[in-house]
Amino acid sequence: MVGSYCDLVTEWTPSAPGEFLTLDELLCFALYAASRAMTGVYRQGLDRLGLTYPQYLVMVVLWERESLSVAELADRLQLATNTLSPLIKRLVSAGLVTKHRRTDDERQVQLSLTGPGRALREETRSVRAAVAEAAGMSTAQVIELRDQLGALTDRLRAASAPPNAAVAADPP
Repeated sequence: MVGSYCDLVTEWTPSAPGEFLTLDELLCFALYAASRAMTGVYRQGLDRLGLTYPQYLVMVVLWERESLSVAELADRLQLATNTLSPLIKRLVSAGLVTKHRRTDDERQVQLSLTGPGRALREETRSVRAAVAEAAGMSTAQVIELRDQLGALTDRLRAASAPPNAAVAADPP
């Protein structure tokens, strides 16, 4: 395990002074390429269901929860609400999701699955199976990689987070 950022830089940089890492040596590019390839395999199956990959992710969250606010969905998907708005609009138009103002807080918009939205979950089974086959990984390998990527995401988010506003507001 790498102990510090300096260790990471040392391990992630070429050994010869003045040289730069090639594209294929960059972790960021490997993650980017893998994400695009994964999305591409999903796209093959989702196209026939009339879903884009981002719409599929919205549906996955709704299949988990049945109903939630747009703000909760944005938080769960780590997206801005204005990014979600066109996705939600298309899912509502397709009859997969309903949208209404909450009675307890009219500022909040609540999303709920419709019958066809619930039924679509079963139709995605073949898409998930095709992705699993294309990945060619065991369940244990998938879980290990997923957990490693989750931990990496958490560390990178923490490193890029703005300084704590409460700490900054304290007088010296």
